Amino acid sequence: MNFRKPQIRIVIADDHPIFRDGLRRLLEAEPDLKVIGEASDGAEAVRLARQLKPDLLLLDLAMPKHPGLEALRDLSTGATAAPVRVILLTAAAEKSQIVEALQLGARGVVLKDSATQLLLKAIHTVMSGEYWVGRESVSNLVQYLRMLVQSSSDEARQRKFGLTPRELEIVAAVVAGYSNKEIAEYFKISEDTVKHHLSNIFDKLGVSTRLELALFAVNQSLPLKSIG
Repeated sequence: MNFRKPQIRIVIADDHPIFRDGLRRLLEAEPDLKVIGEASDGAEAVRLARQLKPDLLLLDLAMPKHPGLEALRDLSTGATAAPVRVILLTAAAEKSQIVEALQLGARGVVLKDSATQLLLKAIHTVMSGEYWVGRESVSNLVQYLRMLVQSSSDEARQRKFGLTPRELEIVAAVVAGYSNKEIAEYFKISEDTVKHHLSNIFDKLGVSTRLELALFAVNQSLPLKSIG
């Protein structure tokens, strides 16, 4: 007897019609894959997922109307939560977005520049019950999330918001409670230069007082060296 594998029913959600058409052709060239619907934004993707009940939703992360993470949040909450496996498609994703997507129930994140075979492998990995992120399968999701959260928080601590090394030094001095005169003496520059630096720093960070600056530096974990 000739046993055929059951087809995986797929909905594609992407705001670029040419990309959707190409992806549909690519998937339907595989005998075990069938595209049963297409959406051009996240809201339509949620509606189709609930209406058609596909096995898998390929969901673009960066759609202008109702982006992928919003659609994912809709799918995973409420009385009408749709039990569909979701793979996010993205040109690029920050670690924080990947963490959020996996926490919201996504089963995979695939880069749009991946080779065709990699996407197909991701689909079959997810349908077999595992997870897929980037270019590899993930068997221990909890451990992987812990690693991602750690690395994304490390990156956040290194964000400098466009501040120069000298401006970071000035911020550190303000946090340490130094006055403009003391900062000028410490760095052997004029008070006018200190005021100029502070004006630039306020503009870049969107703060208007020294207290706001100090709070911003602490809350955003700016990479400051100790002064003194």
